[in-house]
Amino acid sequence: MMTQPNLLQNFQDIFQTTETPRSFFAPGRINLIGEHTDYNGGHVFPAAISLGTYAIARKRTDQSLRFYSINFPDAGIIECPLGDLSFNPDHDWANFPKGMIQMFLQNGFSIPTGMDILFYGDIPNGAGLSSSASIEMATGVVLEELFGLEIDRVQMIRLGQKVENDYIGVNSGIMDQFAIGKGKKDHAMLLDCQTLEFHYAPVKLNGYEIVIINSNKQRTLAASKYNERRSECEQALADLQKELPINSLGELTGEQFEQHKHLIANDINRKRAKHAVYENERTVQALNELQQGHIEAFGNLMNASHVSLRDDYEVTGAELDKIAETAWDHPGVIGARMTGAGFGGCAIAIVQQSQIDRFKETLTATYSKNFGYPPSFYETKISDGAKELVEEWQL
Repeated sequence: MMTQPNLLQNFQDIFQTTETPRSFFAPGRINLIGEHTDYNGGHVFPAAISLGTYAIARKRTDQSLRFYSINFPDAGIIECPLGDLSFNPDHDWANFPKGMIQMFLQNGFSIPTGMDILFYGDIPNGAGLSSSASIEMATGVVLEELFGLEIDRVQMIRLGQKVENDYIGVNSGIMDQFAIGKGKKDHAMLLDCQTLEFHYAPVKLNGYEIVIINSNKQRTLAASKYNERRSECEQALADLQKELPINSLGELTGEQFEQHKHLIANDINRKRAKHAVYENERTVQALNELQQGHIEAFGNLMNASHVSLRDDYEVTGAELDKIAETAWDHPGVIGARMTGAGFGGCAIAIVQQSQIDRFKETLTATYSKNFGYPPSFYETKISDGAKELVEEWQL
């Protein structure tokens, strides 16, 4: 088990110093409901989680930046000067913190000296829990606190997204950085991805826990199918715009969609649009149910979300379907669905604490029998957003 003293000792050993560095943490995130709604002008419903990225850091007196990750020890210390933060394929994971530092500098923030930063993440690789955004936001709070910078948190979130879009070259939305930057313990957030308006909703689980199930299937199709789905929704929107004054599918209610769906010429595109419209409605409804403490009703919305992603959006696949269907049949599970882009990655389930061990055993047996390998499980709490750690902690 990694603890704060372990990481501080690792930092001192690796960077050969007796100085006590400062400790920071940025969570990962899950999306509880609201999948493939962000680029359709709708809402998402993410939460920060207790798995994430630890950053142990100190200022240097020179211009050297030195990065080390306990997760990638073979890479050793990755070093570059503060004056040259250009993307370098050889720097691999370290391009994420480098990009964040460059964005701060380009936006007028003063970073006069270099730093030593040790990173340690307990987010599983490739699980779709947003490890890259977690590294970006961890670096952001390191810069904010070490150099006494006054930066609005939403501006830091936007800079994290710019790292992905402009520095790394991934055309991702703002949900990941927003959930990680503005997360609140025991709360999810309803986020309008267009306006960035958001509302917190308490997630009072009362004897239940969120279990993350990694299908351990490589998400080989995710990128190409993501672009395909996006295009299908754009075509559906264009058909609807012939008679409706709308800018996005997220502006429609289910009732309006039913009245005008005949305008969408292609059957496949009609199904895609149906998911986008109804999933957005479910996501807005989820806020109301949780604010009233209706956890079972929230679980039903999760289940309906998965069915829509399976039947109308067609992004689940056999592995994620088997996880969800097995969970729905299991005692003590009030909701389960895929989370993320789909075609592999993770599902989430809300499971009664007394049933968690049995749930894992049942699902492992069923899944292994069908696919020849087991899933992985992570129990997690809903946590605060990126911050400096001033108290002792352990992972």
